[in-house]
Amino acid sequence: MKASSQLRVSLSLTTVMVALFAVAAASLYKVDQIRSETRQQDVLYISSAKALKRLSLGYNGLMADLYWTRAVQYFGWKHKHRETDYHLLYPLLDITTELDPQLIAAYRFGAPFIAQPPPNGAGEPDKAVDLIERGIKHNPNEWRLYYELGFLQAMERHDYTAAADAFKRGSQVPGAHPFLQILAAAMAQHGGDIQTARMLWQTTLETSDNAMIKQNAERHLRALEVDQTVPQLEQVVRTFREKTGVQPTSFLQLVSAGYLRHIPVDPLGHPYKLRPDGEVEVQDPDALPFIKQGLPPDYHPALKSVPELRM
Repeated sequence: MKASSQLRVSLSLTTVMVALFAVAAASLYKVDQIRSETRQQDVLYISSAKALKRLSLGYNGLMADLYWTRAVQYFGWKHKHRETDYHLLYPLLDITTELDPQLIAAYRFGAPFIAQPPPNGAGEPDKAVDLIERGIKHNPNEWRLYYELGFLQAMERHDYTAAADAFKRGSQVPGAHPFLQILAAAMAQHGGDIQTARMLWQTTLETSDNAMIKQNAERHLRALEVDQTVPQLEQVVRTFREKTGVQPTSFLQLVSAGYLRHIPVDPLGHPYKLRPDGEVEVQDPDALPFIKQGLPPDYHPALKSVPELRM
């Protein structure tokens, strides 16, 4: 066969493969639209990256994009419906990053949500750390990956020494954000305090370009505000009771007595509730995920259980 003929055949096969991938992607989108309220998100397709590489005929990046799209859809659908089983999230991201080790978004998006406990994630922080470490191995000059690693070590694994080390490593990468040095020092000195946690989430909010990650950071920042405010309000209640011998029945009573300047409200603008026993609650705990303070007694978040998927 002449070289020109071989070239035409090669170009034809390439055109066919690209068209097939485009049709596959469009078909997945149509299926998701038609079956939007079913469990179509629980589809892993081919679970072997090696097999996918053979099938892709060299178009690993395109195949990675398809799996990356599926990972985002899978997480988004689960999160929207407050489900608790994210067992395919890590495998989807594992395949995606094996197909394309330079797909930075997959590491940065995937790791936080693999780590967070249900219903906000898969609850697998060790796997999240493994994913980020793999990203750093393949992309050693991407400082944001070191930030994500330090963040996971601090917020999900509570290993502040490892967090400080990750931030320090990241600060040495050319072009790294100067804030990494500050975070490394903060982890070494005040790893577990609420101000350091706020610093981490604020940095995530300001440096991420992913809308879902930004929303997640905003929710955590609101939760930290609640966790700081509720104990302070309960201390005011105790002080009033100790000085007057009377248990206050409302925040208005505390305002009238000069113990508070105004009726306290949560980050969403809803007034806090004062229980007869002096404890403080938020009005709508489901609207403030991640809070640890201000929860009603015997509170359980609204969750959806997921039956085991048979594959």
